[in-house]
Amino acid sequence: MRRGVYSLLFCGALALGARSAHALDLNDYPTSARADYVFACMKANGDTRLSLDQCSCSIDVIASILPYERYVAAETVASVDQQAGQLGALMRNTGAARDMLDELRRAQAEAQARCF
Repeated sequence: MRRGVYSLLFCGALALGARSAHALDLNDYPTSARADYVFACMKANGDTRLSLDQCSCSIDVIASILPYERYVAAETVASVDQQAGQLGALMRNTGAARDMLDELRRAQAEAQARCF
């Protein structure tokens, strides 16, 4: 009997660990990155309770589509892409940079459609 209880506890712990790992995979954005996004989004959308809900939803959707590492890379490319001159042109003219921007824009469009 005791062996069965331990086996059950062990299997439960494994299942819980697997579920926690999966949840961590879906939530790999640091809280500060989510907060930065929400604050900026709210500024652009009126600083209301509704914008808080919409912007929180938006970053959750983006996070469900793009792992944090790819989000940071795409945001970096997006900010450099806005630069005038050779640096901006360098980003605009590389396929990898365009792919990153496209992926970010698709995630943002999906967030817009679901949340606003």
